[in-house]
Amino acid sequence: MVSCEPLNRILDGKQISKEQAYEIFEFSKHNSDAIYKTANTLRNLHKKNTITFSKKAFFNLVNLCRDVCGYCTYKAEPGEQKASMMSKKNVQELSALAKKYHCTEALFVTGERPEEKYPEAKAWLKENGFSSTAEYLVYASEIALDQGLFPHTNAGNLTKSEMNDLKKTNVSMGLMLENSSERMSEQKMPHYLAPSKTPKTRLQVLSNAGELKIPMTTGVLVGIGETPHEIIDSLFAIKDLHDRFGHIQEIILQNFQPKQDTWMKNMPSAEENYFKTMVALARIIMPQMNIQIPPNLSPNSYQYFLDAGINDWGGISPLTQDYVNPEFGWPQIEFVDEHTKNAGFELKARFPIYPEIMNMTSPYLRDKMTPIMDKAGYVLEEYWR
Repeated sequence: MVSCEPLNRILDGKQISKEQAYEIFEFSKHNSDAIYKTANTLRNLHKKNTITFSKKAFFNLVNLCRDVCGYCTYKAEPGEQKASMMSKKNVQELSALAKKYHCTEALFVTGERPEEKYPEAKAWLKENGFSSTAEYLVYASEIALDQGLFPHTNAGNLTKSEMNDLKKTNVSMGLMLENSSERMSEQKMPHYLAPSKTPKTRLQVLSNAGELKIPMTTGVLVGIGETPHEIIDSLFAIKDLHDRFGHIQEIILQNFQPKQDTWMKNMPSAEENYFKTMVALARIIMPQMNIQIPPNLSPNSYQYFLDAGINDWGGISPLTQDYVNPEFGWPQIEFVDEHTKNAGFELKARFPIYPEIMNMTSPYLRDKMTPIMDKAGYVLEEYWR
């Protein structure tokens, strides 16, 4: 028995309040092993010895963006070498290649409504027969699905109508909350020039997804100038949504890494012990949730986060780079498998939707997954290896 009453409460199967989570964080400053042990116990209880990942291809559909985030290197300006506007042919070719690699996830990522800021984006969409980025996403998702991939779209603040259209082809969608604190949008803070990142707006989109019964991936950024309490508050904001709708399928905790072409380039990366504590707290606050860290952002230490209660490595691609973090290559799946086994766990490939929430997607999409799905709802091992 640990000497922290809120931790004892969690181990007894009870929930904790936000204030009790603050207390656990203070306790962790001198007793980090106790919260890691608690997080491990909870993960083992609810997830057994299974660690998952999604074998994906990253479709960098349109990376022009109306927002400017202090840490983001994904956004491009028209004419820049890294600017991307994937043609229909590009989408078709990458879908076919991804199928040959036995990928199951087509991750579609775009900037935030680029056609509202850039005439070039608006004209390009019109030339290709689309009135909006969201409309092109629907078309591109249909291509990927026809090729045997399963779309997961991360395109910022989509409207309820747009999400409903994408629901027909996307088995899940994603929208990072990043942080629930309005302070992050103040002057000299990361989201000052990114109106789409205001917490109220993001939480409304996630709520709309809940009403539409769309499985959602969300999460928080760690190390962008927040306080520990603001991370905890953000996790509870996500928990509240999931308690209402049951549609949050996983929470990503992403550690800040400075990028040279951003105004936050001189900020230090997220301190690892602090990051690891926040990962453990996510498990403690939501014991049954799928908790993920991106392994490429902790290339020399990702396997040690198994000690903090995670059960998922997120999407890993054998053929495309991480266009959001291009300086961090994906680890080879074979190495991730080896590290996972050495830690005493079994690596399984999942679809972009977790087995326990599979009933939230349509019978049509479930039928598409069935030929390569095992009895537990994961990707057949002989398919992904």
